[in-house]
Amino acid sequence: MNELRISIVQSPIVWENKEANLKHFYSLLKPLKGQSDLAVLPETFTTGFSVTAVDLAESNDDATVKALQAWSDELDLAIAGSFLAKNADGKIFNRGFFIAPHTSPVFVDKRHLFRIGGENKLLAAGTTRPIITYKGWNIRLIVCYDLRFPTWMRNQNCAYDLLLCTANWPRTRDYIWTTLLQARAIENWCYVCGVNRTSEDGNGTAHAGNSVLFDFWGKARASAEANQEAVITTKISKELLVNFRERFPMWRDADFLP
Repeated sequence: MNELRISIVQSPIVWENKEANLKHFYSLLKPLKGQSDLAVLPETFTTGFSVTAVDLAESNDDATVKALQAWSDELDLAIAGSFLAKNADGKIFNRGFFIAPHTSPVFVDKRHLFRIGGENKLLAAGTTRPIITYKGWNIRLIVCYDLRFPTWMRNQNCAYDLLLCTANWPRTRDYIWTTLLQARAIENWCYVCGVNRTSEDGNGTAHAGNSVLFDFWGKARASAEANQEAVITTKISKELLVNFRERFPMWRDADFLP
């Protein structure tokens, strides 16, 4: 597929209330049937960024993933975001997900745990960097704080075309959020879509949203208004990306890291 329709889903999150959040996000996604190929949700979309709520963590076979797969199948729409997850050994993760219609989900755990918020004390860090293939596009998924660490998402030999960042990024650091998203697009020769929540969370931290999709030039192609719930869909072109990489093959001069 040359063009991919991608939807920013920017919304408040009800603190530690999975049932309310599942109901609300489904209502936002339902109108996208036939209108979009991929919807990106905020980080920990069912609970908010509550690192102490380990009792709310679920396995990959529990209600949240089952609901997401059912929505994806019904709406013919891939869905990306993150949730609090647990493994059989009791470890807790901030787990990114990419769930496509009638296909096995892809999971990627947050690598860089937010030390300032205590996330590193209770959660385990991820170790894998899968490339997700969907409708002819190669996609990487990172979670919030990962955005600050460019080596983790270094796009060697243009291995991916689209970088997704699901986040609960505080309003006090909005400038850093948009600047880093733009930088990642420019330095990795790819599209970058960052989706952030809005409103104040249960810790009293305010979030403005400011979700945005940048192209490989670092130009904003779609953006959500600050402090507003929004669902915004735009098209991105694989042909334009490939042509850009051929005309400006800067990636051939990049450093290769293990």
